[in-house]
Amino acid sequence: MTTWTTMMIKVPSWVFAAAFVLLVSFASLGGSQTTAPPPSPCSSYTTCDTCVPHAKCLWCFANNNCTDYPVTWLLPPASLCKLSEARWGVCWLNFEALIITLGVLGGVIVLSITVCCCYCCCCKSGRSRPDRDEERYARRREEIKQRAEERKTDRKTRHDEIRRKYGLMADSDHPYSKFENE
Repeated sequence: MTTWTTMMIKVPSWVFAAAFVLLVSFASLGGSQTTAPPPSPCSSYTTCDTCVPHAKCLWCFANNNCTDYPVTWLLPPASLCKLSEARWGVCWLNFEALIITLGVLGGVIVLSITVCCCYCCCCKSGRSRPDRDEERYARRREEIKQRAEERKTDRKTRHDEIRRKYGLMADSDHPYSKFENE
């Protein structure tokens, strides 16, 4: 009975290299078959609904055609299409209204950030909140010290009374004082 460990066969290293090359070539054949088809040009779209979902395309209602968005310009020039007639992204919103809406939203965001910063930085420093807290803590500490002093004097008077009672004080005038021989 022979086991796998007793049947060791020496395999040359070129066999492993050939198997690796064969495996890589099979894996690369499957990957090359999944190439994407080339994108269709914007001029092939005939309606607004088929044109505007593509970010590179711009629909113009003035001449009912789909053109490439002029990426060299931030806004499409009037020679290509008027802003009120241009559609990009959605058909129901013209480019002019889109720009105004985005500008207003951007302004509101910047204004709200500015107001929050001014409120947090400027207004809170004028109130000088830490000074009030420090004053309150100082008053509280002073009250605690006064109560501690009162308790200390009360303890001292009680202890002195006990010492007088049992004759442990030197200058006591109570009836139980120690007798002194004269």
